[in-house]
Amino acid sequence: MLLTDGGEPLGTAAPAVRWTVEQVLALAPDDASRRAGNKLGAPGPWSDTGEDASGAVWGLCRGSGSTPYRTVVDTSGPAYLCGCPSRKFPCKHALGLLLLRASGDWRPGGAVPPDWADAWLTARRARAGEGPGAVDGGGAKAGGPADPAAARRRAERRAERIDGGAQELEQRLGDLLRGGLAASEQTGYGLWEEAAARMVDAQAPGLAGRARELGAVASSGPGWPVRMLEECALLHLLDTAWLGIDALPAPLASTVRTRVGLPSAAEGPAVRDRWLVLAQYDTPEGKIVARRIWLYGRESGRTALLLSFGAPGHAPATALPVGVTLDAELTPFPGAGQLRAELGTRFGAPVPGGPPPPGVDVTGAITAYGTALADDPWLDSWPVTLHGVVPVPTADGWQLADAHGDTALPVAPPALSRPALWKLVALSGGGPLTVFGTCGHRGFDPLAAWSEDRPLDTLTPVTP
Repeated sequence: MLLTDGGEPLGTAAPAVRWTVEQVLALAPDDASRRAGNKLGAPGPWSDTGEDASGAVWGLCRGSGSTPYRTVVDTSGPAYLCGCPSRKFPCKHALGLLLLRASGDWRPGGAVPPDWADAWLTARRARAGEGPGAVDGGGAKAGGPADPAAARRRAERRAERIDGGAQELEQRLGDLLRGGLAASEQTGYGLWEEAAARMVDAQAPGLAGRARELGAVASSGPGWPVRMLEECALLHLLDTAWLGIDALPAPLASTVRTRVGLPSAAEGPAVRDRWLVLAQYDTPEGKIVARRIWLYGRESGRTALLLSFGAPGHAPATALPVGVTLDAELTPFPGAGQLRAELGTRFGAPVPGGPPPPGVDVTGAITAYGTALADDPWLDSWPVTLHGVVPVPTADGWQLADAHGDTALPVAPPALSRPALWKLVALSGGGPLTVFGTCGHRGFDPLAAWSEDRPLDTLTPVTP
């Protein structure tokens, strides 16, 4: 049985948002789930469907067995329950039910959930009142450390292991530079894979990831020695920053801890705002899957990143439909940039649409990235919204050019190989767009777009 709570249930009975087909498909954990969900997005396999005013949708889906699968979705989360054996969140039946609801063939048969759906929904709503200060059955506050002294000793031992790992990396970098960068073309992946394994042993996954990336630079094409020197310099900077972390300002020290791979908790005052969901996409990181959800706060003007992970074989549980606006609280994580945040209490049901964030021109985007680098020298990119740009082909790929100027940003290489690039080109049709994405040293990676020929609250995802 598939069961996930993707968010807090709502205590209100606000009218539910009718998601579009594109928003539903953006929730799928992978392409196979999208294809399978599409096949179930028609009335044929469904019976006893229903929908209530709070955002609950349910139905029975005929499968290969004698008993249909019971499927219910709480769209205020979203969260899903299905009787199928799938380990994906959401499964193809939940996707099919939502796709059927998004189509013109949706004919719900009732507005009161059946007992099996109501029991799950009631339990979710009951848990909404527990909050962060809930106590367990023994009367102790849940989630606190059982032994603060033991936790401090573990942290000190881990810091010592990371010290040793950083010093070893410094020796390897020194050997590489003394022997010449050309030697790394012969050593291949093996040397840096071994270094990465040593950093894993030192409990420094951030250092391990950067060491592993060095092994791929020599085979990355023309100009690789320059890229190798740049990556070595950034790794050296991170090593020395960690070894001298006590002398760093507090925000930069938090950034270094995060870059090295130490976990941190969201802290500081929560920010309540109306958050527009700009993009959601998954990327593999080793054996796990990382999900990134970008949000923009209407009143605060802040851009925030929700980052969640799925264990091998599991999709991350957090999922939000792209293009809706949430009235919710976000709590930022520590660090110089403070982009990453944790989703907290939600107030009411999400509402569809909303205008794009205020945009800047190409020069403004580069300036924003440069300013962010001063706080986090290891930053690959920074979220910005470009206004009035046109996709233009060049001999080396594509650019986003100012419609009324003479500047342009190259489209980042990873985006050039994605089918979504052609969606961006088709949406433009030669006209200017507003495009949200990330701007970095490799160019601009587009994630969402708005066309001046369509209503400004119509967001088109162009995510990976």
